[in-house]
Amino acid sequence: MSLRGIASNTLKTTAVVGAVGAGCVAYAAAIEVRWFTLRRVTVPVLPAGSDPLKVLHLSDLHLWPTQEKKIRWVNELAALEPDLIVNTGDNLSHEDSVRPLLRAYGDLLDLPGVFVFGSNDYWKPHFKNPGKYLLPAHKQRHKPHGPDLPYEEMRRAFTGAGWTDLNNAKATLKVNGLRLDFAGTDDPHIKRDRYYEVAGEIDPTADLSVGVTHAPYQRVLNGFVGDGYPLVLAGHTHGGQLAVPLYGALVTNCDLDTSRVKGLSTWGYDGRQAALHVSAGLGTSPYAPVRFACRPEATLLTLVPRINPISFGR
Repeated sequence: MSLRGIASNTLKTTAVVGAVGAGCVAYAAAIEVRWFTLRRVTVPVLPAGSDPLKVLHLSDLHLWPTQEKKIRWVNELAALEPDLIVNTGDNLSHEDSVRPLLRAYGDLLDLPGVFVFGSNDYWKPHFKNPGKYLLPAHKQRHKPHGPDLPYEEMRRAFTGAGWTDLNNAKATLKVNGLRLDFAGTDDPHIKRDRYYEVAGEIDPTADLSVGVTHAPYQRVLNGFVGDGYPLVLAGHTHGGQLAVPLYGALVTNCDLDTSRVKGLSTWGYDGRQAALHVSAGLGTSPYAPVRFACRPEATLLTLVPRINPISFGR
């Protein structure tokens, strides 16, 4: 082949690759980021003979006041008639988002619920070098100064509706005749977690003990599992946000391995195991409004009686 032919083929290949890349970016920014989905997962963690318990796990809305499609979609989740809501944080992206957020949650606020906060309940998102997300979690810098989001207004709205604040706190709820013990932490990603305030062996007389946190850092997961919690719920990762088809996520934005970036898995520590569910969440930072091969999601967890041996995969 002549040099002219080689050059022509190279230009054609470059053009095709460029067109495919541009198409992927357009899809990620215009379609998938708004293509909300509901996942349904069964988790065998209840005592024998218990009726199923439906838990709606919500996370990482990162809501802007103008995101009407997201507001409507979340509002319609009440039709699922869940027994319990677990909200693992990062609700806001704008100082005027609390009222739209409450409109999104709507009738869900009338149901039993628990919540913890993430960094984007305290501080608005800011532009970051995307390369930071490829750094090990311990090398990322967290230098937030005074909170600039109305987190106390949101907290008052949640607790006023009857949801329970689990930020570095414990609580017990009676749901559908089951005694559920909870322990939660504030966001480990910005080092607001104080696990020592909730540490201690679970009460074996509870029907189920659940650990709740925003960012699934290993130190917090190990705390929960070491204390005997059989179920831990978290968010934060966005499922990696940009995944490679047939491979998966490249990052988790914390020290969790990428095989557990979203969905149900098993976390083991000190000879104990727990079901870990990480939500890929419903939003993104406004400075990175794209998702690829990782649709925004909410999850309906159906808790059912335990089976032996217990395994949740991965």
